[in-house]
Amino acid sequence: MKKHAILLTVALAILASCKNTSKAPEPLRTDARYDEVEKLAKNLASQGFNAGSSYAEVWIRDYNTFIELSMETMPDSLVRENLNTFFAFQGEDGNIVDGFVPINKSDVPYNFIYSDLAPQYMAHKNTVETDQETSLVQAVAKYVRKSGNKEYLQQEVYGATVYEHLVRCMEYILNCKMDSRYGLVTGATTVDWGDVQPENDWGVRLNENSHICCDPYDNAMFVLALNDMAEMATEKADRQRWEKLSKEITKNTRQYLWDEENQKFRPHLYLKDSPFPEDFPEDSIFVQGSTAVAILAGILEDDEIDASLAHMLDCQKKANAQTIGITVYPPYPDEVYLHRMAPYTYQNGGDWTWFGARMVHALAKYGKWQEAHDVLSPMLDRVIQNQSFYEWYKPDGTPQGSGTFRGEAGVLYTAIEMMRGN
Repeated sequence: MKKHAILLTVALAILASCKNTSKAPEPLRTDARYDEVEKLAKNLASQGFNAGSSYAEVWIRDYNTFIELSMETMPDSLVRENLNTFFAFQGEDGNIVDGFVPINKSDVPYNFIYSDLAPQYMAHKNTVETDQETSLVQAVAKYVRKSGNKEYLQQEVYGATVYEHLVRCMEYILNCKMDSRYGLVTGATTVDWGDVQPENDWGVRLNENSHICCDPYDNAMFVLALNDMAEMATEKADRQRWEKLSKEITKNTRQYLWDEENQKFRPHLYLKDSPFPEDFPEDSIFVQGSTAVAILAGILEDDEIDASLAHMLDCQKKANAQTIGITVYPPYPDEVYLHRMAPYTYQNGGDWTWFGARMVHALAKYGKWQEAHDVLSPMLDRVIQNQSFYEWYKPDGTPQGSGTFRGEAGVLYTAIEMMRGN
């Protein structure tokens, strides 16, 4: 009996492994649209590293989502040079800037940061968001995973090894961005994964009016980064530390941010008070991007993934949108979002493939191939129709924002590669 029990355990483990590594059925792996979209994506990636035609900056939250695409078209040295430049601007406390731009090439009124280590650039940091450090960790992990260049982690860059720089990134979050009461990462109030707070018109810097909170996006990004740190660690103690922290943040995210009854995330858990009126039912809002990233981080269970997809499809239908990429539904009304981000515009209910396609990644990761293909399909059609990758779209599909957006190209490239089984 004991032998049979062992065999059964091994068989179940093999079955579970097969579920996670299985490929999509043949028709879903060979969709004719993949080649055209991938060709367009590679062409765009071959032209530079800035976020898009409307942006001169190389932003880490964007670069994290198209670095694998860049590795297909750009020299390895340039891919690493962009990663290293973020280390040149790393703060003494370990913080990472949002992006950098050639000196005096930006007319955006940021409070620019300068570094003697990279005098040809100036950088800026959006202080309301807490995803810069985690984005850099994830980007480095993707580079190492795809290139196989593990030696890069031990390469000395600006006085420390790459891995040591990444440890400082994580220490910054643990020392400066953690709430001890909930054991969660904190940031200012924004719409879902967005980087604009509602309290003032130029809403990218913390100030006396900011409302600090814990949200599912920042914590899911942290879990993803912790998992990457465990994968990149060479010392057992390091690996165990990152794994333990990942489990703790996952547990706390589920405990304080997951609404079990309604099978959805709470948009924000405020440390003191909310910037919105007391009678505004914010917890009724569904946050699409946060949910997709949380699934990728392994925070949700299988039935919760199915429930999340059902929510997204319902939001798409109610918003009369082309894809599941609707940032939030319902959007924040004009009268409560003081930044004047109108409903169904930009991060307040705009349709973003940049995050919609990450749900495709999540579904593919868990072997939900037909569902992944179904939600990916209109995103492919939209790119082919426009022959370009736009930053975001109105629900009816009208292109908005940057006319070429490398973030969208990157996430679609990754989605296609996952569907193909690569």
